[in-house]
Parts: sequence; structure tokens; C-alpha cells
Amino acid sequence: MHNLGFALDGAWQVLLAGLILGAGLPILFALGIRSLAWASGGVTTGGVTTEGPRRPIGAVVGYALFTVVVVGVLLGLTFIVASGFGYKLDFSHIYPTLIAK
Repeated sequence: MHNLGFALDGAWQVLLAGLILGAGLPILFALGIRSLAWASGGVTTGGVTTEGPRRPIGAVVGYALFTVVVVGVLLGLTFIVASGFGYKLDFSHIYPTLIAK
């Protein structure tokens, strides 16, 4: 019975990581695009676009979301390349560091 508990615990962790890294980054990217569109202030009605008030907070949020996506992709690539060179990516400090295996 304990083995089933261990298997479900491992499956839950894999599912959570897949949701965060597999679907989370594209969702953040899409929210960044949506946020930049909202920042432009244009409104399209019936195929006609009219100008509206610009919203600078939308641009700030959009670029912040893009930064999170880029950092996530770079950390993923660093993890893959570091393991190929015999290093390990360690998150025990505030910033990630490479440690020899």
C-alpha cells in the first residue's frame, strides 16, 4: 500500500512540474501579448479600429511577463547544457549557481 502512495506522490510532482513549465510559460507569454494589446488602447468594433486612451501599466506588465518567460527558458537551457558538461544547477542561494557533480 505504501508503494501506491509513493507512486501517486511522484505522479503529482511530475504533473505539477508539467503544468508549470509546460503550460505555464506559454500562458504567461499569451498574457504578455494580451497585456501589450490592452496597453495600446485601440478598440476594434465591426472591423473598424478606433483610438482610445493608452495604458502604460499594460506595457509594464507585458514586458515583465516576457522577462519571466525569457528567464524560465534560459534556466531550462542552462539546466540541459550544464548536465551535459557534468555540472548541476543549484538553487540553494538567491540566484542559481552551477556546481560540479
